[in-house]
Amino acid sequence: MKKIFVINGSHPFAHSGGKFNETLFRNTITYFKSLDGFEVKSTQVGDEYVPEEEVEKFKWADLIIYHTPIWWFQLPFGFKNYIDVVFTAGHQNGIYTNDGRSRSNPAINYGTGGLMQGKKYILTTSWNAPKTAFTLENEFFDQRSVDDGVMFGFHKMNTFAGLELLATHHFHDMEKNADVPEELRNYNAFLDQEVGEMNLT
Repeated sequence: MKKIFVINGSHPFAHSGGKFNETLFRNTITYFKSLDGFEVKSTQVGDEYVPEEEVEKFKWADLIIYHTPIWWFQLPFGFKNYIDVVFTAGHQNGIYTNDGRSRSNPAINYGTGGLMQGKKYILTTSWNAPKTAFTLENEFFDQRSVDDGVMFGFHKMNTFAGLELLATHHFHDMEKNADVPEELRNYNAFLDQEVGEMNLT
């Protein structure tokens, strides 16, 4: 049995109800539960959680799937709090040992103290910004991709913990021009491809 841990990093705040990421989260759970050979655990960061139990989910999982909207070019504050609290609880307890350096030569090996080697992760993000804001010359993000720009630190956080990136999938223009059924079809096709390439089935 392959073990999938799905995290919904969205939570209600101000005008953001988190409906799309809730739908995406439920879709992902349903997708894997419909296949033979998978176990699924999940967390919504807006609900109450016990940090030590969340650490155990990371330790249990073969694949972690993060779903998050982007608020002001960063993670939602509830999701950032979840990461700070849970990863701290995982210090010398399955997530990371230390920063990887030794006192004898502290200039090298930073970021090699993770304990989650062999595990992979998928990241999805949802944006108000259209895809062209990242790809066209003279547009807002200066032709820098989501993964090499806003989410660069998020990826390095996972690398620090020993996780390997499997794939990313980004949803654009979700406030003004969203076609949710089409987005979900494209996302499920993305999962079909990634699950097939990982030989998880």
